[in-house]
Amino acid sequence: MTTLTAPATPATGHPADARARRTARRKARLHWIAVHSLGLAAAAFFVLPFAFVFLTAVMSDNQALTRDLWPHPWQWSNFRTVWDTPGFLTWWRNTLVYAVSGTVLTVVSSLPVAYALAKFRFRGRNLIMVLVISTMMLPPQVVIIPMYLFWTKQLGMDGTLWPLIIPMAFGDAFTIFLLRQFLLTIPKEYTEAARVDGCGELRTLVTVIVPMIRPAIAAVALFQFFYCWNDYFGPQIYASSNPAAWTLSYGLESFKGAHHTNWNLTMAATVLVMAPVIVVFFFAQKAFIEGVTLTGVKG
Repeated sequence: MTTLTAPATPATGHPADARARRTARRKARLHWIAVHSLGLAAAAFFVLPFAFVFLTAVMSDNQALTRDLWPHPWQWSNFRTVWDTPGFLTWWRNTLVYAVSGTVLTVVSSLPVAYALAKFRFRGRNLIMVLVISTMMLPPQVVIIPMYLFWTKQLGMDGTLWPLIIPMAFGDAFTIFLLRQFLLTIPKEYTEAARVDGCGELRTLVTVIVPMIRPAIAAVALFQFFYCWNDYFGPQIYASSNPAAWTLSYGLESFKGAHHTNWNLTMAATVLVMAPVIVVFFFAQKAFIEGVTLTGVKG
């Protein structure tokens, strides 16, 4: 009678292999902790100043002058006090008009120029692009005196924001450059197919190209919006003589001078000035990052 024997069960593993796996897991865990610790430290480095401003903004007058870092009690009425300050709502409205109109005019005027420099073939195209880029190397302080004399003495627009808004209707070198870089990545077959279908250049730009470059348009629009919202130099030069034309950036300096001992109110005003920019970037950060990433992939 034949006796059947069960095959030998293989060993579950050598102790050295188990130690190697534990060592690998430990190294992976330490690597994760190191990477995320650096990320958290970097995030804290950027977030802590905003946290300090916000916490000071909800303190009382006396507590804001102490070393306390946590408000007790939370005085939310500071924001209402700042909002009800005479002139603050006017500064807010002026800044919104300046930022929105400046952004729209810049994008609308720069897009056709960028399209022509990217898709048209004509003599002197590269020279024109070099001239456009070279204007970014010229500091605004160099031409501010002749520009101020032109807008105020010749056109009589002193005390208004029009000297800052009107020039944006003639394009912006930085916006033209970024849009052109993005347009260079679009294959020419799209524009050729549109021409075959009977589209003119303007219709091709509006119906074919614009939908394809929305991330780039969002990026340059955000750049321009942030610039106009935070602009201090321009309103100081042209609108300082008329408080009704002040923007938030310039009015905040006046507010700080009037409340130099009320740090809680100054910080509350700062939060109200920063809040729209933070909210806009929070909701548009995906398109912004995508546009910035893709605008420099081809020269």
